[in-house]
Amino acid sequence: MTHLSSVFVIGESRTNADNAITQTFGSFYMGFEVADGTHEILEFSCTHTIATTERFLRKVFLGQDFLAVEEWLEETLDRRYSGSSRRAVLVSYRDARKRYCAMTAQKSV
Repeated sequence: MTHLSSVFVIGESRTNADNAITQTFGSFYMGFEVADGTHEILEFSCTHTIATTERFLRKVFLGQDFLAVEEWLEETLDRRYSGSSRRAVLVSYRDARKRYCAMTAQKSV
């Protein structure tokens, strides 16, 4: 028997009505596998219409402290990500963070 030392959490948000993600999926989702104890992001995926979007965001998130992402995410996206789902990425992360804090009894800051 293996002991799983991670949790999976998903965040959801909406994009612009004319966004291909909205037209295809209805909402924008980001899924995170987060290590217990260290809060390290072990795995990441998101809804996307272009695979490069998911690969780019994966590079942004993997290895980061899930709880500390809030401190730098908006500035990083402003500087490095011009996708039309930029706002949806922020909202999805915040939704996932809220769910993670509730699930793991972490203090939401």
